[in-house]
Amino acid sequence: MSSVWTQLEPHLAGVERPARYIGLELGARRPTAAEGAVSWLLTYPDTYEIGLPNQGLQILYEILNERDDAVAERTYAPWSDLEAVMRREGIPLFSVDTHRPAHEFDVLAFNLSAELTYTNLLNCVDLAGVPVRAADRRPEHPLVVAGGHCTYNPEPLADFLDAVVLGDGEEVVAEITEVVRDWKASGRAGGRDGVLRALAQVPGVYVPSLYEVAYGDDGTIAAVTPRHPDVPERVEKRTIADLAEWPYPRRQLVPLTEVVHDRLNVEVFRGCTRGCRFCQAGMITRPVRERPAEQVRTMVSEGLRRTGYDEVALTSLSTADFSGIEEVVEGIVDDPAACGQVSVSLPSLRVDAFTVGIATQIQKARRTGLTFAPEAGTWRMRQVINKLIREDDLYGAVEAAFASGWRRVKLYFLTGLPSETDEDTLGILELARNCVELGRRHTRNVSVKASVGGFVPKPFTPFQWFGQNTLEELERKIGLLRDGARKVKGLQLTWHDPKASLVEGLLSRGDRRLGPVIEQVWREGGTFQEWSEHFSLDRWLKAMADHGLDVDWYVHRHRTEDEVLPWDHLSAGLHRDFLWQDWQDALAEVGLPDCRWTPCYDCGACTGYGIEHVVASTTPPAGGSQGTGQDLSTADRVTSVPVVLRTSSLTGADR
Repeated sequence: MSSVWTQLEPHLAGVERPARYIGLELGARRPTAAEGAVSWLLTYPDTYEIGLPNQGLQILYEILNERDDAVAERTYAPWSDLEAVMRREGIPLFSVDTHRPAHEFDVLAFNLSAELTYTNLLNCVDLAGVPVRAADRRPEHPLVVAGGHCTYNPEPLADFLDAVVLGDGEEVVAEITEVVRDWKASGRAGGRDGVLRALAQVPGVYVPSLYEVAYGDDGTIAAVTPRHPDVPERVEKRTIADLAEWPYPRRQLVPLTEVVHDRLNVEVFRGCTRGCRFCQAGMITRPVRERPAEQVRTMVSEGLRRTGYDEVALTSLSTADFSGIEEVVEGIVDDPAACGQVSVSLPSLRVDAFTVGIATQIQKARRTGLTFAPEAGTWRMRQVINKLIREDDLYGAVEAAFASGWRRVKLYFLTGLPSETDEDTLGILELARNCVELGRRHTRNVSVKASVGGFVPKPFTPFQWFGQNTLEELERKIGLLRDGARKVKGLQLTWHDPKASLVEGLLSRGDRRLGPVIEQVWREGGTFQEWSEHFSLDRWLKAMADHGLDVDWYVHRHRTEDEVLPWDHLSAGLHRDFLWQDWQDALAEVGLPDCRWTPCYDCGACTGYGIEHVVASTTPPAGGSQGTGQDLSTADRVTSVPVVLRTSSLTGADR
């Protein structure tokens, strides 16, 4: 096993943040591959400080290194200054653990959580010395595999990926390891096609090259069909049924340099049944699976002791919904070993599940800041998106926060949602202004930050059929908010670049014909497109035009119910007719309460388990609330919305 360290080290003093490339973090491994072991290079296609805290990558890093037949190391996208050195000096992409060249690994595995990192993926493959296109790779080249939320529509990257993993990775990485191990032991029998055919038999693994796409005269997809009879027509996602069996990461990495989310992170549950129609994560990670509260406390206690952190984040899609969240938080901050110095962060707070009790507990050590996500500015709009939060819910949560000593509150909103009017858009400003006024009752130095993103429709959500707002319309709506926010002292407005939202929308629902577009943007220097200083809309528009593709057709066009979508041969566990009906309910402004406390909507997520709900507690909290920790008045407000309880005429088996 070789190392590029002697080539690399002399150049580190001349690049920005050399600590990105040296490894040596607390918890890092320096694995030595046994004979015949499968070597994985886990790759996050963004900078070290963005990728290091990624929990998915760290979990797989530990699981693979616990196996006798596998080793795993990590790498991150080198910043442009080091890339220039690497290309000039002939230094290939390398792991940060042992600085082993990437081309020596058996698997290059990418975590894809943002569409604008696609060109970085191509750049990393090229820096590894591996052909960018899958069709050009030989048996001795590493397999290029990807997982993560973006791979629920992997079609824009179909030309470049050997295989895609849908869903949870904890179990499937072991099965992939066994396939690759046996293929290597056989002398790579059958060549590259042989191992790809074998991988296609692993549940949850999609091999794009084994499927053929036919297009209709109108440009839409006519069909996606397997090329061989033993290749599944539909690939189902993988789901970990019991989160308690996977208490990872046990040894969270502690970096030597500053990174985002630099704290102990403990996942308390996976999945969400709140049913926000814009939220892909909430749809594709169903069903809800809670980690036992005692395991959470153990992971927190041991993690704080080992890492030395004085802040812990309890992570999930809606942490305040965790059963017994107040008791868990109280146990953390009152732990004698913490000496009253540990602060707790709940990064995903729903305002209708936030109470003064939670606020009081998490502010004991120090007050950091609270973030709430009302998402839309009016009640009508929140019914459309199924974010069933009344204004009183938000104001009550904000009041509780300021009354408990907070001075800073952040609010997340979306604009460009289906059926949105200017009244809805300006409702964002009204909510934020009222939150500032609530803060002034308790402090003169109130700070409310409203962050606004342009809505991008995502696969496997009810809004996957919606035509995204145009660039001009998003810019106009941001202008309305910007002009109004200037008049409100104590309010800071930030927004996501609508130009970037346009490209995200293009890649989110695109098909295989976008592969040459992505490649052209990359070859013309378009890396780190998620960074404002590198992003270039003109590159994307030029590449689309050069390949005869229409941006408007891909991004702004409404889809019909019978149109074959690029990802219809893949499954996130959700019935298509459930999503379509939820889209119709959205247009009718009908909200659906959390299915954990109501009759099942037959979305399909729990069908394979033979039960209606997968959750630690199958009874709602005291008072009939839909979310843990609500008081009765909040519960009454939330459940008073118009709802439709529907049961499909087809059972899960019939589907």
